[in-house]
Amino acid sequence: MLGTRTAFAALLAMACAATANAQSAPKRDEFYWLGEINKASAVINTDEGLLDPALAPRIAAGLDSMLKAAEKPGAKRPTLVITFEPLLIEAAGVEATLLHAGRSSQDMLATVRAAIMRDELLRLDERLRKVTATMVRLAEKHVDTIVPNYTNGVAAQPNSYGHYLLGHVAGLDRDAQRLREAFARLDRSPMGTTVLNGTSWPLNRNRMASYLGFAETVDNAYDAAQIAAAELPVEVGALATSIALHAGAFVEDVMTQYAQPRPWILLAEGDGNTYVSSAMPQKRNPGLLNSTRSQASSVITAGIGRVIQAHNIPPGMSDVKSVRDNAAVITGTIAMLDGWDRILNGLVIDPARALEELNSDWTASQEIADVLMRTYKLPFRVGHHFASEVVDYAKVNNIRPTDFPYAEAQRIYKATLKEMNVTGSELPLSEAEFRATLDPLAIVRNRATAGGPQPAEMARMLGLAKQKLAQQEQWTKERRGRIDTALAALDRDFGKLLERAK
Repeated sequence: MLGTRTAFAALLAMACAATANAQSAPKRDEFYWLGEINKASAVINTDEGLLDPALAPRIAAGLDSMLKAAEKPGAKRPTLVITFEPLLIEAAGVEATLLHAGRSSQDMLATVRAAIMRDELLRLDERLRKVTATMVRLAEKHVDTIVPNYTNGVAAQPNSYGHYLLGHVAGLDRDAQRLREAFARLDRSPMGTTVLNGTSWPLNRNRMASYLGFAETVDNAYDAAQIAAAELPVEVGALATSIALHAGAFVEDVMTQYAQPRPWILLAEGDGNTYVSSAMPQKRNPGLLNSTRSQASSVITAGIGRVIQAHNIPPGMSDVKSVRDNAAVITGTIAMLDGWDRILNGLVIDPARALEELNSDWTASQEIADVLMRTYKLPFRVGHHFASEVVDYAKVNNIRPTDFPYAEAQRIYKATLKEMNVTGSELPLSEAEFRATLDPLAIVRNRATAGGPQPAEMARMLGLAKQKLAQQEQWTKERRGRIDTALAALDRDFGKLLERAK
């Protein structure tokens, strides 16, 4: 658990930095939501005959004065029902506890946590969309930038860098889907479930959910605070972990280039992207890559920590329910995404150097086997063996694809057929065809399967990615708008109750 605590310390430091830059709008913290719940209870219970209409305006006035006092610098903003209520009694008298009809710390705090995490997920969605949009923009810019792609840590095939980026975009789109699914499960009000099986008070749960901006209520009263409240933080941790894994994979793919004396991709110097070694003047350490990868590791540690804290405890325990810890997971993920966005905007690609690496590693050699099979019906394994022998000869003799002797290819082909007991003798590829199969740009452009890097498919996938980004933005606006509209309606109706106190 020491590692988990260290991760939370790192994430909480990020949270404090984010808070320092936050807007001056009312902070929707635990105190805020406890206030909203009490305002809604005052309005609903008065309307439905559960609170004496003669007392309600005075209680509302006391509640209002208490909430306004808490907005002053240094004022108390208690986070628990049992510490919130004494301030309410002080401001409105003990009659204010009539608001507590059919309520419990269990359903109230479960609602507070759900409301806060709901806001946090919307913040996360905005940052996730920003990184994805940056990646889509770069993918469009680099449709024709041909670079090596790697499998098992070794240069494998030439590819469009734009196509590579769209592969990462697809991963982030799945993260966005997971976020929306998690939000839907979180966007349910526990209020009115009381402790674990409801109350004899006929509370209007649907109206309470509506005032607090929830899409619906949690159906089962036992589930509300005892099962879902402990399960949802684990789901949020898993979401954060998935995003961090995607970020870490991207960062490491760039990071490996820094081990080369001549990288084909690296960060632009300056703006905090890199820094000079204190001892070795030639070194430019990729500080931004390191810090973002470190943030990703902290997010993963804390995300998995949600599972560890939820494991092996009976229902009803609060181990995994901490607002501070759960919000820190999301805040840390947002900070990591900000770093990733800076990385994307700071990338510098050298296409000529990328092509040099492609040719030096013979990454186009599979195309020889593909063309021999597709055009000349040669069994793939025979063509593969021929291409492999060509590469072996080239590496021993330090020959690049553009310089490989056609006569030597013909000799190797004959030897391959003899070794594998295949009829035939002459290499069916002309010299022009042989050289064309080794052209990385031609290979990428000639891909014919759906989802490949050829121009038509790139145009299709870019269009789809932009469409999904627009839909994602609309989804976020609708959820945020619904919450804000609901809270405005609550303020309006609570204001009417206050008017009666004058």
